[in-house]
Amino acid sequence: MKAAVITGYGSPDRLEVRDVPRPQPAKNEVRVQIHTSTVNRTDTATLRAHPFFMRAITGLFRPKMQSLGMDFAGVIDALGADVSSFQVGDRVFGMSSERFGAHAEFLCIPADEAIVHIPKGIPFEQAVAGEGAWYAHGTTKLLAEGQRCLIYGASGAIGTAAVQLAKANGAYVVAVVGTRHTSLAKALGADRVVNYEREDFTAIGETFDLVFDAVGKTSRGACRPLMKTDAIYCATDMGPYWSNMLLGIWFGLTGSKRVRIPFPEDAPEFIQYLADLMAHGKYRGVFDRTYPLEEITSAFQYVETEQKTGIVSVEILGQQGQTDSPHP
Repeated sequence: MKAAVITGYGSPDRLEVRDVPRPQPAKNEVRVQIHTSTVNRTDTATLRAHPFFMRAITGLFRPKMQSLGMDFAGVIDALGADVSSFQVGDRVFGMSSERFGAHAEFLCIPADEAIVHIPKGIPFEQAVAGEGAWYAHGTTKLLAEGQRCLIYGASGAIGTAAVQLAKANGAYVVAVVGTRHTSLAKALGADRVVNYEREDFTAIGETFDLVFDAVGKTSRGACRPLMKTDAIYCATDMGPYWSNMLLGIWFGLTGSKRVRIPFPEDAPEFIQYLADLMAHGKYRGVFDRTYPLEEITSAFQYVETEQKTGIVSVEILGQQGQTDSPHP
């Protein structure tokens, strides 16, 4: 099979599309013939080993995994001997959050991990919406119905997911985006859209229970005018001089937990929750560009520009086999 193999840490030039052996499922695994995957911030950060301490998990001198890629959508083509929850031919999507490997034509994953049937009527290329939503859910799950949140950077994969997930929780949502994304934020359900290119988003005259920086471009200090006394500030990056991490540790030690870098949890439960939202029309992925597997280096380079809108997908098998599975 063909796979985008990482030859070491560094730039996207460390990726090579090669022929590698097709994996065989263990007793508790299914094998998915992948139609579509994505390239996201997790992939680019892992390739760059950023921040450096992540090497303790991914490999000190070179990556442990052969291929990157967390999101996948495709068709099950083989079952392990102990698997009864899926059938060959099922259309599925999910996340290989532990081993990656979705930048390839085939992927093996345990049947009890983050893999579910694709809801009826959703094509493969629209089902690969898990990674950004998973990270967004780490924050939006903190919101109760009727609470107020502001999402800064509501146009990326995490931000577009956060708007929809917060609305699904019944929250009031203000989305902060640039000029070209205002219509998108409104279409996703934001109650108010603030164009940061035309006004100071910290001086809009509202306060919030939760402020979420979905792109890692601001700070708790800058957002203080927006925050209620007991508000939570969440960010997807370390912040200037690692301030978000240091504040998160401090507030954690004091017991208040009012500054957080949200770490996603329980991928299997989340991916089922996401599938349910998609099935009921309450969630949709927002997609920017699609690259063929052979051009995956260009996909990584584009993601690293930080100019993408929503998700960048990778077409691996193409548009064959788009008919619905008997298991919606």
